Amino acid sequence: MYGENNDRSSFEYHYSYQPNYSEPIPTLEPVQPKQPRRGRWRKLTAVLLAAALLAGSFGAGWYCKDRDGARETRLLVSDRETAKVETVNITGGKRLTYPEIYSANVDSSVSINVISISSGYNYFGRQVETASSGSGFIISEDGYIVTNYHVVRGGSSMEVTLNNGATYPAQLVGGDADYDIAVIKVDPGEEKLQPVVLGSSANLQVGDEVVAIGNPLGELTFSMSEGIVSCLNREISVDNTPFNMIQITAPVNSGNSGGPLFNIYGEVVGIVSAKYGSDNSYSNTASVEGLGFAIPIDDVLSMIEDIIENGQITTKAYMGVVVGNAAYYSQSGMTSGGYLTEVVENGPAAKAGLQAGDVVTMVGTTPIASADDLTAALGSKSYKAGDTATITYVRGGQVYTTELTFGSTTEMPQQESAPQQDPGAGSPDAYNGMQEFFEEFFGSGYGQ
Repeated sequence: MYGENNDRSSFEYHYSYQPNYSEPIPTLEPVQPKQPRRGRWRKLTAVLLAAALLAGSFGAGWYCKDRDGARETRLLVSDRETAKVETVNITGGKRLTYPEIYSANVDSSVSINVISISSGYNYFGRQVETASSGSGFIISEDGYIVTNYHVVRGGSSMEVTLNNGATYPAQLVGGDADYDIAVIKVDPGEEKLQPVVLGSSANLQVGDEVVAIGNPLGELTFSMSEGIVSCLNREISVDNTPFNMIQITAPVNSGNSGGPLFNIYGEVVGIVSAKYGSDNSYSNTASVEGLGFAIPIDDVLSMIEDIIENGQITTKAYMGVVVGNAAYYSQSGMTSGGYLTEVVENGPAAKAGLQAGDVVTMVGTTPIASADDLTAALGSKSYKAGDTATITYVRGGQVYTTELTFGSTTEMPQQESAPQQDPGAGSPDAYNGMQEFFEEFFGSGYGQ
């Protein structure tokens, strides 16, 4: 095993291995390549196809990448062209869309700005000038415009602004506080203004769609609001004057007063009166939603024509008395009723035999407990010039009746027939506080 000299460095070591064939040798299966999952591709194809169809409906789009550039996001943008609204003619036989109603009538709607100068003086000895605003609508090419009386009441000057920005000075033709209507006039010169088409409020039904155009808050000029008729012939009392109104859900606010109310055919069927949405007994809260009122156009159309022709409503019933609350006149011996402080000479009441000091307790079948009641009875639209009513009154503790034939407002003395001035009417829906104070204690029946 070792060499002769026993030197280990010279020997050789041989090693060999022989496997044990008695143990079974394991076999390896070949690795098969993964086959694509057909169900997943089908779902992916469907998603891509739906996205392509959706993208086709929206037209063009933009691609953008995320920050790492790994994904792309597509923003879908519509390529639909904006529909063009053509101005249509109002015929009364075709239902219109809201854009068509607005386009056909916005140039017939106006903004009214009123300047009022108080008759008194402030602490510094100066007269106070206040500004207010409202709405109106053109009814003739030569510049007659309808609005609410309370919009222009007491105004020393007023301007009318059209949708195109043109501004005209306006003059009061005439108006009536009991019916809250007024007609003003502008001079357009050689230009012809675009009037509205008047419809009939008698054709309205609860649930009909209506549209109002006006200037809410006096700043949001030529705004349109839509709604439905929620009630017809709604009986309300405003400043002790009864009205039968169209109740609507179209939002109206201060500044909308006097504006037009349109039906779905684009015809004017009422005069919007935002004052009644905030001051009447239906609205004792600070704000009201979904509640507005409009004067039916059928109730006042003949009066509007009367004002244009005569400067006033000549058919309005006139009694020819000055009246106060009987409770404030101890000599009457009455605790309620309308105390006649003055009877106009040769007026309807004088011709019927009434005298100063008489206390009116009934007009027709309507009880009279105060001066306001008598004012309301004459302004109730139940009586017109030429009508006859039975007047029940008390004189010297005895009850009498007489037949009174009402006269026309044209018979009123000049100082009574002139439109009442309202110094200090600083907003379109506000009345002079001092006047209300005196009316509360002494009655509001002057010039009945």
